Amino acid sequence: MKQLVRRIGQTVALTLPVVLVTTGTLAVTRVPWAPPTGLDQQVVAASSGDGAGIGRSAPVSSTNSTGSTRSQDGLAPQESLRVALLDELRAKNPSAALDLLERSMREQPSLTPYCTSLATELGKAAVRKYQGDVQRARSFARPVCDGAFAAGVVG
Repeated sequence: MKQLVRRIGQTVALTLPVVLVTTGTLAVTRVPWAPPTGLDQQVVAASSGDGAGIGRSAPVSSTNSTGSTRSQDGLAPQESLRVALLDELRAKNPSAALDLLERSMREQPSLTPYCTSLATELGKAAVRKYQGDVQRARSFARPVCDGAFAAGVVG
């Protein structure tokens, strides 16, 4: 009898941590603050209905004969984003444009290779918006795309 209880105790002692770690890991991946998985992004994209990316309505994109994606106005996705970012900067302020850039990188990971160049261009545009006032343009800087905005303001 003693040996049976000991054997059950050993089994529980070995399996319980595995069960707890597995269930804890699964629970953490499903909380709202966890980064979305590829499946979650597909579900969100499918349920959005209009297919608009980057947090605002955008032209529908299609694949041309060469296999590259283009929007209806003929611009590549990164160019459409660049236009949207510069419009946001002109209409509001660099902070709003950086918010849009950050949101776009989160929602469309395929655009991340263009993040640095887009943020640098936003920095240069901010200096132009404030008629060369580098201090004012730099006041909007934050670490989006490794500080490329600040580099654009300075250079």
